[in-house]
Amino acid sequence: MSAAFSDEAWTLTAGLRAQIDELDFLRELGDGTLDMDDFLFYLRQDSFYLTGYAKALAFVATHAPDPQSAAFWAGAAAEASTGETELHETLLPHGRAEEVREPLQASPTSLGYTSYLVATAATESYAVAAAALLPCFWVYADVSARLAVHAHDVLAADPRHPFAQWVANYDGEDFQHAVVEARRWTDAAAEQVGADERQRMLDAFLIATRYELLFWRTAKLRERWPEH
Repeated sequence: MSAAFSDEAWTLTAGLRAQIDELDFLRELGDGTLDMDDFLFYLRQDSFYLTGYAKALAFVATHAPDPQSAAFWAGAAAEASTGETELHETLLPHGRAEEVREPLQASPTSLGYTSYLVATAATESYAVAAAALLPCFWVYADVSARLAVHAHDVLAADPRHPFAQWVANYDGEDFQHAVVEARRWTDAAAEQVGADERQRMLDAFLIATRYELLFWRTAKLRERWPEH
């Protein structure tokens, strides 16, 4: 019996995830030492990203093969549109929450990642699109689970610390359950496709995981477009 798609994809991206674990941005986020301007840059780019991510999730919901999977993806789209955006505003100190809502220029990585997800959801099969969306669920949860030990200490010292609250949200039971469901529906889709389409699913998961690495890496760099 072949391995579940999600297990195979997770093994395929082990090297990328190891690079994610080594990022200074995430280490400093977990221990509470991250520069607030780096965090704000990340949140503003994430707000842009979530708009495109929600569109991609909604696309997948419309192509889901049954009402149950459609309900899951549609619910995830709604959460990305509202719940996570509201989280951003609660994380920042008074006066800085407004900065997240200010118009911004999407970074090259933010634009590339969202464009890839929306294009994949709109033009690829349901199974391939689901595979492309899975890393955002799973990698966030995996990272947060490891950072939670440090974040617990930070929260104990300051219950309102924004970085530790961020970690606690993605390490929380609700989000972890969403990851399990996303894996379940993606694995179910993989069981219905042939070898060529399964390979496209693996390729999509790999590309999206690369973007996860780039998204966090460029937050620390405050990535900008070249001047003209």
